[in-house]
Amino acid sequence: MKPGEVWGAPTDDQPDTTVTGDDAALAAAVPADGSPVPLVRFRPVGSELARALGVAPARTDDPARGIALPVDAIDTDRGVAVNLVTLGRPPGALRAWHRARHVTVTVDGRTVHDGPATTVVIANGQFAGTADLVPRGHPGDGRLEVQVYALRAAERAGMRRPLATGTHVPHPRIATTTGRRIQVQTAGGALVLTLDGRAVGAVPGLVAAVRHPALRLLI
Repeated sequence: MKPGEVWGAPTDDQPDTTVTGDDAALAAAVPADGSPVPLVRFRPVGSELARALGVAPARTDDPARGIALPVDAIDTDRGVAVNLVTLGRPPGALRAWHRARHVTVTVDGRTVHDGPATTVVIANGQFAGTADLVPRGHPGDGRLEVQVYALRAAERAGMRRPLATGTHVPHPRIATTTGRRIQVQTAGGALVLTLDGRAVGAVPGLVAAVRHPALRLLI
């Protein structure tokens, strides 16, 4: 999206489907690539993406009309997420003893990190639990936020404290950028992959791309 561009539009259309649940439940409603973008009534329960959007918790009464909000998703070769993809230790759980591995991260063909790292974050949204993890995250701008954590062991406790306020960045050993296609490759061992808070397993690498838009949320 461009600065000042209106996001979303009023609609009287009936939703194609209704989703009640968290981010993983919403990600399950993302259709196969190339399919029409559905209009989804989202009744969030424990959704971090809903916090970023300012969507109220689940309700039983539905308004007669609403706003259709185009929302992106993160397509990966391991599954789909709507809020957050994490490789390695989540920043809020990162401790001094966690081992860094050699990680190469390429964004839109440009190498943004090539060296030891504990964590790679690919975000469409903003929040992760109590952390304002990606303060600049915008779920409908057609881009993904990327953070690569290469902090020294002694720096990790100091990074965790300001996570709640989003002031952990900028940091000289947290690389940050945005892009549409991200490739992560590891050496010397795999990293645990988490999609929207659910662990998928350890993987040696990942390819992710933004789906713009993936859903239209009726709010």
